Amino acid sequence: MAKTKKTPRPKAQTPKGFRDYFGAEVAQRTQMLRTIAGVYHRYGFEALESSGVETVEALGKFLPDVDRPNEGVFAWQEDDAEGKGDWLALRYDLTAPLARVYAQHRNDLPTPYRRFAMGPVWRNEKPGPGRFRQFYQCDADTVGSGSVAADAEICAMLSDTLEAVGIERGDYVVRINNRKVLNGVLEVMGLGDEAQKADVLRTIDKFDKVGEAGVRELLGKGRLDASGAYIDGVGLSEVQAEPVIAFLTSKAGDTAGTLANLRAAIGDSATGAAGVNELQQMADLLDAGGYGPDRIIIDPSVVRGLGYYTGPVFEAELTFEIKDDKGRPRSFGSVAGGGRYDDLVKRFTGQEVPATGVSIGVDRLLAALHMKGRLTTDTTGPVVVTVMDRDRMADYQAIVSELRSAGIRAEVYLGNPKNFGNQLKYADQRNSPIAIIQGGDELANGTLQIKDLILGAKIAETATQDEWAERPQQFEIPRDDLVARITALLAEQAK
Repeated sequence: MAKTKKTPRPKAQTPKGFRDYFGAEVAQRTQMLRTIAGVYHRYGFEALESSGVETVEALGKFLPDVDRPNEGVFAWQEDDAEGKGDWLALRYDLTAPLARVYAQHRNDLPTPYRRFAMGPVWRNEKPGPGRFRQFYQCDADTVGSGSVAADAEICAMLSDTLEAVGIERGDYVVRINNRKVLNGVLEVMGLGDEAQKADVLRTIDKFDKVGEAGVRELLGKGRLDASGAYIDGVGLSEVQAEPVIAFLTSKAGDTAGTLANLRAAIGDSATGAAGVNELQQMADLLDAGGYGPDRIIIDPSVVRGLGYYTGPVFEAELTFEIKDDKGRPRSFGSVAGGGRYDDLVKRFTGQEVPATGVSIGVDRLLAALHMKGRLTTDTTGPVVVTVMDRDRMADYQAIVSELRSAGIRAEVYLGNPKNFGNQLKYADQRNSPIAIIQGGDELANGTLQIKDLILGAKIAETATQDEWAERPQQFEIPRDDLVARITALLAEQAK
């Protein structure tokens, strides 16, 4: 008789490209989202929570993985009678769903429509260090306004948001550019071949990585990359390539100088001139609002999402240094970006609907604050009421109920109460500030024993109680004084 094969146990492991978040991390993210939402709300934006699932058709081809259209998402086909149901996918960002929502409900929404959205997005991409397939985004968009005042407002709000979450002025810069200026440069170059234009755009997008010299080589014959492999160039002459280099290196010491350099780079292109004029208007509006070059600058090297954006583009970069895996100093880099995208809603309506917005990478912001020492992984746990007698559980529940009613986080120990030491160990694991003890003697006397776990930890660190002589680790209080004494002790610990 054949032996029955046992069903193997599932492996307890996180899927590749995903991770688990525990108490402190979740609490910190929740607080950050609350802070960001407060800034967005102050600017007049309304919350929107759209579906986490969209049709692949609605998501379109604006996927991050441009070499594999429609393959950068987690998708599946719905079953129907003929087996030809809609293809659905987890959203890969919060902007494509906004376009669908606006197109679907535009008759019921105000124009312009100002919304913010926060939540996880999913991308079916190759994971790597610090790169996950699920992550949080925090977006704000204005749909239905073609005014550059909307773009300037987004940049001002982004600056205020960074400062609100704890990034100090001087540790960040919001950089602005305009896609129309680049289109003007391409006009001046006289490129008629669309494929060659696309090659030029891809090369420009590498400016941050390879610099001016690398872009020159890639626009020409090509270059050797870091691995020693030869990358073929676009094949432009030096004269043809010069407008691109002039565009990318137009940044001067002040806004007026940068704009003058850009006007020289775009020559007589009307499209390019329109882009420079928009940058000038944004600079004037931001300056009037008190957002000077210490916070927001015009920088032609910002070339994000060239196939997606139609006008102003912007990026928030953290400028302070961190150490990489090999201990080498480098700047932290981008934590937010966005721009004007006037063609996205048109896919649904057939009519151009102007829109502009920004997306903040919440996890990267949290990582930056950790590196600056402005966040810790420690969070205070609940007050723990220990259990000295199983039969008196109602008494212990009455204690925590009283504390909770006063707004104090508290819990009764629900493990095996036989070993009292394990209860205190549990409280330490929970990072609890206080343990409450009531045995038979305390019950008879109408009292409680209060154990100051924060003080106990400090004494353990210093191995001396001399400096804490006036504050005992454990003391007795009347049962009726529970809330007042615990509130006072928590306030003292907070100092």
